[in-house]
Amino acid sequence: MKKMYKPVDSLASPRFTGVKTFMRLPHNRDLENADVAIIGVPFDTATSYRTGQRFGPAAIRDMSTTVRPYNINMEINSFDYISVIDYGDINIIPGNIERTYEVIEKELKAVLEKDVVPICLGGDHSITLGELRAVHSKHGPVALVHFDSHTDTVESYFGESYGHGTPFYHAAKEGLVDTSHSIQVGIRGNFYEEDGLNDSLDLGYEVITANELHEIGINETIKRIKERVGDKKVFLSFDIDFVDPAYAPGTGTIEIGGFTSQETLRFLKGVRDLNIVAFDLVEVLPSFDPTQITAHLAANIAHDFVGMIARKKR
Repeated sequence: MKKMYKPVDSLASPRFTGVKTFMRLPHNRDLENADVAIIGVPFDTATSYRTGQRFGPAAIRDMSTTVRPYNINMEINSFDYISVIDYGDINIIPGNIERTYEVIEKELKAVLEKDVVPICLGGDHSITLGELRAVHSKHGPVALVHFDSHTDTVESYFGESYGHGTPFYHAAKEGLVDTSHSIQVGIRGNFYEEDGLNDSLDLGYEVITANELHEIGINETIKRIKERVGDKKVFLSFDIDFVDPAYAPGTGTIEIGGFTSQETLRFLKGVRDLNIVAFDLVEVLPSFDPTQITAHLAANIAHDFVGMIARKKR
């Protein structure tokens, strides 16, 4: 009989006690008895401005102790239906992104081979390319649903192929994602050139900018996401800078004109029934998060990811 892993009961054991795991879940690598694995990927060598995202997974785990099991946004107690573990962190290679990609791909392949859904906590956004390589080995080209203030479809940074602004360029070129069913949502901020969106459009992605989103509204945006994705398997990538810095200041490249915490929850609720096979949540930077509000929001977003999988299992 399958063992079900769930959080420690915080009414029996105070939240400030014990080793910090995500939502006080068991820290182990028992993939045989898991449906979902929370996985830290503390790599930040590929950032272009502020750094320190390597401490994001720890910060998210720390604040996740305040998150209760019943998820109002997903309308479910996930742990009644699925077994969830905190897998710990992948042993990335600081300063070496190519070798880090190899480690990420190897680790996630082992998780995916056991039909366990990975929820990866970054780290900077460069890590997504390694994750997508692993997902592709299991599922083939997937649809990408990408919430961000940046497209991350630049070909190279400073003459180097890989950075936190390049993963979705390489994902498209390597055939890891089906761009005809992929969409980038919330893009904003200024570009170096007038045709800044063409990097994504020329690769085949659909893009909904923040300005357009504010005009058409959340419900219409969710409708367009669903129409774009269809019944394809989905990789959901959430950069915390999708959220306005008034609500999520702890990130590396802030952009004005973003979205509130409440609007973020509405987006996640709207896409919760897509066929999502893997998730990541990136760019939390604790040193610019003095009240831990960003890490707290990130923990709740990850909790919503867990809830999406639980809804499919229910």
